[in-house]
Amino acid sequence: MKVNVLAGTIMAVALAATSVSVMAADKEQGKGVITFKGTIIDAPCSIAQESQFQTIEMGQIANATLKNGGKSSPTNFKIELLGCDTSTLKKATATFTGTPATNPDLFALRGEARGASLAIADQNGELIKMGSESTAQVLLDGGNFLSYSAYLQGDTTPGLGGAEGTSAEITPGEFETFANFKLAYQ
Repeated sequence: MKVNVLAGTIMAVALAATSVSVMAADKEQGKGVITFKGTIIDAPCSIAQESQFQTIEMGQIANATLKNGGKSSPTNFKIELLGCDTSTLKKATATFTGTPATNPDLFALRGEARGASLAIADQNGELIKMGSESTAQVLLDGGNFLSYSAYLQGDTTPGLGGAEGTSAEITPGEFETFANFKLAYQ
């Protein structure tokens, strides 16, 4: 009889514990995990999160604009720098890399659109050749913006023996391309 009472008591305690844990689970209203990632860099400025991964909308560009090596209107973009300490390094440059177009200074387009390439220009509107440093921009203590612009340029093929080149056929459609950037300080 003592064994049955003891077994009954153990069973009652186990059921009560299970009920409490089920009740606690019923009160839980959501859970998850947040992962925080980043990189510590050896630089006088931090790069704003919004500038590290950007999408620049180029809009709708008429194919007529790109004929014979024509250029679209530039679309401005910035790289925001935070907490700059200019006690030793006072200027910054950017080098842009990606998939080269027929003209290796420009970026190849991906997608349906054909016959044009993407160009990146410095704050003065001068072309920054892919893989080359931009002109240096002066930094101030604190926050800064490095200013650039991008535009499409119609592709052309060079002529032979001094002859004039030919314009590529412009095929309308959606496009995208990617440019990686690397900053350097002076």
